[in-house]
Amino acid sequence: MKKYLLSGVAALGLIAAGAASAADLPSRKGPVVAPVYVPAFTWTGFYVGANAGWGFGNMKSRGVNAFGDLDGFVGGGQIGYNYQLGQVVLGVEADFQGADLKAGPSFAGLGIVSEGKTEWFGTVRGRVGFAFDRFLPYVTGGLAYGSVKTTLAPGVTINGLNSDDNTHTGWTVGGGVEYAITNNLVAGVEYLYVDLGDKKVFNGADKVSTDFSLVRARLSYKF
Repeated sequence: MKKYLLSGVAALGLIAAGAASAADLPSRKGPVVAPVYVPAFTWTGFYVGANAGWGFGNMKSRGVNAFGDLDGFVGGGQIGYNYQLGQVVLGVEADFQGADLKAGPSFAGLGIVSEGKTEWFGTVRGRVGFAFDRFLPYVTGGLAYGSVKTTLAPGVTINGLNSDDNTHTGWTVGGGVEYAITNNLVAGVEYLYVDLGDKKVFNGADKVSTDFSLVRARLSYKF
């Protein structure tokens, strides 16, 4: 009986010694790989870009000239800055547009053929948006300015002028949607209503008002 007990104790001792030796051996597990965190997209940053679209509206005369529907191509560039607070995105943007917006020619009450044009305009606007990750709907509004050129028929003058080209100032309001295709490339569509107000022309003989809507596609690079 003692022999069996001694044999059992000896066997347990060998098992315990083997386990301790195994614990001392170096681990064969591979190195722990650090997790990779992808930073969340943010709208914060400066951007520059280009745009193109179509404008349509009205140019009206209160005196001897007559116009009508105004429409044509517009294209230009924009520059701005966004700052994101949670899902709210605040921004400021300025743009400058070349335009081919024309009204007329038409016949006024005095039988004078006249034509109106807006050949360029620009805006300086604030923007407020609500971000859904890379998707950003927003509203915008601010200052607008642009050229309004009035031209009479060849040989016809009013107060010694055949044409009068003035810079008008007014306001604009609108909205749009943007989508960040990559962390730097942002595409969008925007609508603006632009009112350039009214201004006297031909040395005060007439007053012309201009307003139009604008729908344009945008592409910007965000830094």
